Amino acid sequence: MTILKPLHALPFILILAGALPGCATFGKYAPSERSGDAKITANVQATLDQHPELGAPHSITVQTRAGVVYLDGEVSAGLERETAESLATETPGVARVVDSIFVSR
Repeated sequence: MTILKPLHALPFILILAGALPGCATFGKYAPSERSGDAKITANVQATLDQHPELGAPHSITVQTRAGVVYLDGEVSAGLERETAESLATETPGVARVVDSIFVSR
C-alpha cells in the first residue's frame, strides 16, 4: 500500500513541473510592447487632457499594458466617465479599456 502514495504524487509533480515555467513568464512582455504601451499611454493622456470637461489635466491617470488601457481617477458626472472611456477606446493601438473612474456625484 505504501507504493501507491508515491504513484499518486507523480501526476501532481508532472503537472506542477509543467505549470511553473508558465508562471515564471506570466506578466513579462517584449521591450517593443513596452514602448508601444508607453506611446498609447501618452496618446490617450494627451487626448483626455484636451477635454476640459473631464477636469484638470491629468485628473484621470492612464496606464497601458499589452494594449489594454487602464483609466483611474475622478470625474463629476457619468457622462464625463463615458466620454473618457470613449476617447480612450478610439485611440489607435488600444485593444481594450478598463474603466475605474469614480463619479463623485
